[in-house]
Amino acid sequence: MTARRAKASESSLNLPPTEPATLQLYRSSSEVGWEGLCAAAYHVPRELESDQAPAAPDLTLLVYRGGPMHVERRQAQGSWRGGDLYQGDLVLSWGPSPAYEGRAWSLSALPTQILNLHLSRELVSRVAEEVMGVELARLELVDLVGVQDPLLSQVALALWWELDQPAPAGSLYAQSAAQLLAVHLVRHYSGGHARLRAVPPLPHGLTDRQREFLLEFIREHLSEPLSLDTLAQQVGFSPYHFARLFRQAMGASLHQFVLRQRLARAQQLLEQTDLPLAQVALACGFAHQSHLTQVFKEQVGCTPRTYRRGAQAQCFDKKRTNLQEKQRLSRLS
Repeated sequence: MTARRAKASESSLNLPPTEPATLQLYRSSSEVGWEGLCAAAYHVPRELESDQAPAAPDLTLLVYRGGPMHVERRQAQGSWRGGDLYQGDLVLSWGPSPAYEGRAWSLSALPTQILNLHLSRELVSRVAEEVMGVELARLELVDLVGVQDPLLSQVALALWWELDQPAPAGSLYAQSAAQLLAVHLVRHYSGGHARLRAVPPLPHGLTDRQREFLLEFIREHLSEPLSLDTLAQQVGFSPYHFARLFRQAMGASLHQFVLRQRLARAQQLLEQTDLPLAQVALACGFAHQSHLTQVFKEQVGCTPRTYRRGAQAQCFDKKRTNLQEKQRLSRLS
């Protein structure tokens, strides 16, 4: 990971306006019910007039995509100061950050978008305790601008891509992503670790009994909005430790595993019942029929309706074969 430009405390470049009226909001996690983080995607006009950005209590991560922009800001009628931001640049503010006035303008004809991610201070503080063994207030937290970090970019772009889908992934996906972002940021973008207390070692792993209990619990609650915290509580681990232990034990992330279980339940209901697709979707924990159809087609390769027809045809062929065999045996006797 590299920072092409200086730290915010040294260059005075900081966050561009996050939610002024001049930005065009086109996707938001509030529309899909994510928990654990807030995400909002904006189209940035070629010229962004000065506007007030409110104080932000939470950790904020901005991701730039598209054409480069020159960004400036000032506080309390002070001097304008800023710099340039390019494709893939990240802007990190640990929060709480004061209100400021900001402005920006494009440096090319290419359109620019930004993704604004907010992680709650409670989550980041909890991760600092578990990962670094120290209170967040005791760490040296420096805002950064122009950071190029492949992992942060990958997670942020994955969240961005999900927001752009007709039926984005649910809260469990967002909670897992928020946990990963918080862990990476605390590990790699905080300092002052000289007096850290010993970090509790990672537990050895999930026992067979714990794995069986979790699998049964997940299957019994597929129709409900499962959360990382709820599942971690079932086996007595923190969300941070549980997410790592679960991947080690199951060979997949929690979100991937639960999604497979939902799909398996949907296939079973499509094969064995005549429930309407909307009811199948709700019974398996999908937001609605369109969500089921999208995920089913991506993972299985066909729509639920086509899958049901194929299963019914196979069942009919099997019954016809069994009947023909019975008739053949009857004639022989």
